[in-house]
Amino acid sequence: MMTGDEQAATSRRRVLTAAAVAPVLIGAGPACARAMPDGALVKPLTTTVSDWAAVAKVLGRRGTLLRGTTYHTPYPRDDLRVVVEGDIVITPELALGAHVAFVRYADGSRMCMGDVAVTEKELQRVIDAWQAHGIAVTALHKHLPAHSPDVWWVHVHGHGHDELALARGLRAGFDRTGIPPATPSGPPSPVALNTAGIDAALGAKGSSDGVVYKAVFARRETICDGNLVLPAGLGATSAFIFQPLGHGRAALSGDCVMLAEEVHNVLGALRRGRIQLVELHNHHLTESPRLFFTHFWAVGDAVELAKALRPAVDATNVVPTTS
Repeated sequence: MMTGDEQAATSRRRVLTAAAVAPVLIGAGPACARAMPDGALVKPLTTTVSDWAAVAKVLGRRGTLLRGTTYHTPYPRDDLRVVVEGDIVITPELALGAHVAFVRYADGSRMCMGDVAVTEKELQRVIDAWQAHGIAVTALHKHLPAHSPDVWWVHVHGHGHDELALARGLRAGFDRTGIPPATPSGPPSPVALNTAGIDAALGAKGSSDGVVYKAVFARRETICDGNLVLPAGLGATSAFIFQPLGHGRAALSGDCVMLAEEVHNVLGALRRGRIQLVELHNHHLTESPRLFFTHFWAVGDAVELAKALRPAVDATNVVPTTS
């Protein structure tokens, strides 16, 4: 009969053996990436929209190609009526815009990443579906202050050599939500805001989708997940989004990306501008350099809000981008 120490040693050996032979989940991107020889960085490949036709079919909607490398598919929560602080009805474009993105790499692998808005009732069953398909959850947080109904935002990550398996895994989670089918959208129209004033205040040209006005900034550094080089702007952007409320006023929501040494100054700058802080968190698990994100909220004159944001932008190493 084995002693307690012998039983513990045997148990440890069994765990180690099981770990050694277990298949790698498609969500375990960094482990796959680090298998490259000599720690060589793996760069994303240039693709076209047509290259992703099979993925689009699995997802059930078409996406667009960003910067030649990132296949981006939106999932706006048009089915939800979300009210913030009791009286502000927000649009999906302001803070309910779920999305996923796919990238192909030079080693033949594929990565998917996303940020998905789910209701409190949907949350656990959606996470269970993704985990069952090897899609990793890398963050779980809020984008908005006091709001109804309760909404959570889930960041997802997958990596493997079968992009359709990744797409099917994502779709399994989406199918457990109330996300409606995609609907065609017309050309964007101007929004009722002083966009020239916002641009001047932020030092960047924003864009309108006909509903909100958005300014986006990307980190200047090369960001890697394990050995995989993330395309510029993928999972490493600051986004400032303005929803018109009439008479030049706007609801402001967004996300600011920071290095650890920038966090204190950015949060201080936002609070000095009377902008509410909602969350401080990470979106990734193994990125380098390590990134932190803060979500924020404010209501007021749109140009004055942009002026209040500018010190936070200047405290980070970012550059304006078009998307």
